[in-house]
Amino acid sequence: MTLRLYDTATRSVRDFVPRVPGQAGIYLCGLTVQGTPHIGHLRSGVNYDVLRRWLTHSGFDVTFVRNVTDVDDKILEKADEQGRPFWAIAYANERVLAADYASLNVLPPTYEPRATGHVPDMHELIQILIDAGHAYAAPDGCGDVWFDVMSYPAYGALSGQDPEDMRRPDKDDPGKRDYRDFALWKGVKSTEPADASWPSPWGRGRPGWHIECSAMCKRYLGDEFDIHGGGLDLTFPHHENEIAQSRAAGLGFARYWVHHALLNLGEAKMSKSLGNVIDVAAVVAMGIRPVELRYYLGAPHYRSRIDYSDDALREAAVAYRRIEGFVQRAVERVGPGEPGAVPDAFAAAMDDDLNTSAGLAVLHETMREGNTALAAGDDEAVRSALAAVRSMAGILGVDPLDGPWTAGQSGGDLKSVVDALVALALEQRAQARTRKDWAAADAVRDQLKNAGVQVEDTPAGPRWTIGEQH
Repeated sequence: MTLRLYDTATRSVRDFVPRVPGQAGIYLCGLTVQGTPHIGHLRSGVNYDVLRRWLTHSGFDVTFVRNVTDVDDKILEKADEQGRPFWAIAYANERVLAADYASLNVLPPTYEPRATGHVPDMHELIQILIDAGHAYAAPDGCGDVWFDVMSYPAYGALSGQDPEDMRRPDKDDPGKRDYRDFALWKGVKSTEPADASWPSPWGRGRPGWHIECSAMCKRYLGDEFDIHGGGLDLTFPHHENEIAQSRAAGLGFARYWVHHALLNLGEAKMSKSLGNVIDVAAVVAMGIRPVELRYYLGAPHYRSRIDYSDDALREAAVAYRRIEGFVQRAVERVGPGEPGAVPDAFAAAMDDDLNTSAGLAVLHETMREGNTALAAGDDEAVRSALAAVRSMAGILGVDPLDGPWTAGQSGGDLKSVVDALVALALEQRAQARTRKDWAAADAVRDQLKNAGVQVEDTPAGPRWTIGEQH
């Protein structure tokens, strides 16, 4: 079966036909780093990481580009409020973002360009638009350059809007020819930091938001590429403006537009400006591990809105622990083996517009079959189920035996200490059971349980896992 993706531009699910057979070029709009990320931001990273992993599993050589917007109005506002250089704020937040992505096992991009590193590319693209009659410098010589929206007849097609119906802003720049025109280059302002501007043919200034992505797409993926991704909230104006300026410059640009739905808290999307955000640190403080947060963010279909609740997050954690428990029991029985082929039903789900929800249903059914095989002592069936579960979980980025989850996620340097202490307690319990001192044996088990260690007696001996504290 061929991978099919919902394309926002055509409002239909289409067969994925890459520009170059066997290759896939993806550009994902990254964050504007005026602040630290919240889990709504990280949903984007998880969703497109799954897309990338599935394409790789399907035999594609994937080039994955995710940008960082490190200069814009919001970052400069933060710089003014905090009395710090804008680039220091941007870099500090970028470091937190990178750490959060790594904590969720989001693979690093092939390239991760910063906007400030591509100003000459933007100048080149802006000049092409001016020469083609699609852009103009402000007549007052302030350094602003505007895209002429009405010169591009297809404007509004991506987001399904008619330019005639677009609301006039309450306040607009007098240098514009039309209120719908948007900035390609912003002339320097006396109220902004001196180091937040660059020389240009039109005067010192800085790039507009939209031109950054068009220039970086062209630099790393060429004039035309396969998939442009981002949150649904970016469809207008950001992506609408990107496609207008890129196509007006003669670029083929993106062949598919793939947008993920948002993560809401209450009735509104998570937003620092609204003050309704939850970050990774807050989730971990609830006793939820990063792998469980990733499971929560990746379980719904990427085009389904997530309405956040603590209870839903905890339910996802419990569901993941069932997978983890099966893998641990199976490994004790037959060894870790290697991930195998995915079931046909899982492949069909993933090829059907990346339906992770249906894919997880296949994974859990396979896990149940594996548990039945464990109970029956059917080692061959256990091996088969374990290989399939690990392969499916790996594509979703949550294989319990994957390196990021086995290194540093179970106590770091303290793991060996915890292992030794629990082993000592279990040895004391075993000795009490040998001498038939059941009260002492139960007391050891209860003490471990109160410390969050769950003990399960198996034919191969007692096994323990970290569970919820009581």
